[in-house]
Amino acid sequence: MLTEYPIVYVLDLVGCAVFAVSGALAAGRKSLDLLGVVVIAVVTAVGGGTLRDVLLDRHPIFWFADTAYLWVILGAALATTLFARRRTPPLKALLIADAFGLALFAVSGAQIADKLGLPWPIVVMMGAMTGVAGGALRDVLTNEIPLILRRDVYATAALAGAGAYMGLKALAVGDLAAALLAMGVVVALRFSAILFGLRLPVFRLRDE
Repeated sequence: MLTEYPIVYVLDLVGCAVFAVSGALAAGRKSLDLLGVVVIAVVTAVGGGTLRDVLLDRHPIFWFADTAYLWVILGAALATTLFARRRTPPLKALLIADAFGLALFAVSGAQIADKLGLPWPIVVMMGAMTGVAGGALRDVLTNEIPLILRRDVYATAALAGAGAYMGLKALAVGDLAAALLAMGVVVALRFSAILFGLRLPVFRLRDE
């Protein structure tokens, strides 16, 4: 898996931290107490991977096996509450960091499902779910329309990255190279959405 490589394991922890920050900020916008901040941060950071592991019957769940994830999430959430008391975190910088977290989670989720020999549509779905389910749970808990249901190219980017990983593997590209190239697809799509306003078309009924 991706986390077999030390540098990618570190990036995985960084991705958890970034997602935890976004969860903590969402909790702050709803004026939740400190426990609420921690709960939303944890759900955002590990929700997708947990759902993936449950559906794939993988035991122990990844953050049960390695509690470093929890400590990183708690540290990021508490640091966010302290920082936000003094100044507003730069939104665009957080979105850019989130793009890298989404890329890593989507591709690592696809890789885990692929190792189990599952059909490629399931692999792509598991990859996308790993990347976006935590954010969807965050939005539901904070009474927001989930980001994956809005026009933002977010879940689409995760699906494209997981699909690119499977396509590259079918072309006999090496595991690490395929993973890195697929992550590049996710990041490129998210950057296009963030920097150039790339959006999906919407379905809107005409007024009667």
